[in-house]
Amino acid sequence: MEYARDMLRAITFFSLLLVGQPQEPEPFPDPGSKKGLQVQMTDDALRLGVRHATFNVQLGHLWTLTPREGDHAVSEGGDLFHFRADAVAGLDARIGALSEAGAVVYLILLARATGDSERDGVVLHPDADPAMPHRLAALNANTERGRRFLRAAVGFLADRYNSSEPQRPSVWGWIVGNEVNSHWWWHNLGRAKLERVASEYERAVRIVYEQVRARRPDARVYISLEHHWQARFAAGEADQSLPGRALLDRFAAVAREGGDYPWHVAFHPYPENLFDPRVWEDESALPGPDSPRVTFKNLEVLTEYLGREELTWDGRPRRVICSEQGFHATDGPDGARDQAAGFAWSWRKVAGLDGVDALILHRHVDHSAEFGLNLGLWTREPGSVATPDRPRPIYELFRLCDTEGGGAALDAALKAAGAPSPGG
Repeated sequence: MEYARDMLRAITFFSLLLVGQPQEPEPFPDPGSKKGLQVQMTDDALRLGVRHATFNVQLGHLWTLTPREGDHAVSEGGDLFHFRADAVAGLDARIGALSEAGAVVYLILLARATGDSERDGVVLHPDADPAMPHRLAALNANTERGRRFLRAAVGFLADRYNSSEPQRPSVWGWIVGNEVNSHWWWHNLGRAKLERVASEYERAVRIVYEQVRARRPDARVYISLEHHWQARFAAGEADQSLPGRALLDRFAAVAREGGDYPWHVAFHPYPENLFDPRVWEDESALPGPDSPRVTFKNLEVLTEYLGREELTWDGRPRRVICSEQGFHATDGPDGARDQAAGFAWSWRKVAGLDGVDALILHRHVDHSAEFGLNLGLWTREPGSVATPDRPRPIYELFRLCDTEGGGAALDAALKAAGAPSPGG
């Protein structure tokens, strides 16, 4: 294992020389707060003081088979890929606004079906089921052209967003896929058991890691897990969903077998019932490694588990970001109150966990296609998909939570809902 690790470091070192990066890496930034948001409106995110921001990148939608003047051409392994100038310009603007303000930006790399059979045949996992529920497949690291595309796309993005200059868009975090332990819904590779899901996922994560770290040595690459821990999503069968802990353990073993590297964890500690924001009442979030779920109530189960020797990197636990989770506001009289209290309780919990770097809230604005959930800081205009209408009480609490007046605002939100303090 040590030999493999040394070889991996040597490969990374020589890759840095080839792309002209300095040998002394710039450390992963600490923006001074754990407050994060999946950003829809950049100006509003800046007003809120967001210090961590995520953006989805649909890799297949960046690629065009009919290039126009100005599109970005990338050669990889004798193949030429063109990335749409308009889509890239949109990313530039959103990423640049947040990174220039000092926020840490993370990209979520997704393989969403485009409806174009030629592109989808390259970008999507070859065994993705045509009936996949949300058009989200596993990344294709199985075919030669799929691997070439993945290297080209991630390498292009990593080249473009590796600058520390104040006027340049900058990305530090790279999240591979989405909620992979519930793979049938969010990372589809057909019906598959643990060994296959872990090994195929690790292959894609390793490619992303190699491309990103060759450009920015202290960037971080994350695996994505949702809150099922020793249980699995009950709506699926054994070859459609997995316990998160089992996938984490097997992924780590596969990575060690191929030469370990510093991957980290993007976790989604939603409440056990997504329609109930009173996370402190979660009954399936137990205080130990055999807990059925890990939610904000028992988030320390994850950070403590990552301290196991077989999961560490260079003797240190992997870092955690809470990269997607939200709190539902019911339509009843207590809905907005309980939503704010759920956030307040969870913010206090994360603030006390050294192993967690960010709480990145989902969503900025309610979305019509989100299964009836009202997770936004903003309501949406009636009849719209996600057009902001009015801010909820959670909006001001979120703005204040890491400021001088935040303590009083958090206390008031908890008291109004009759919520205890975390740990007390």
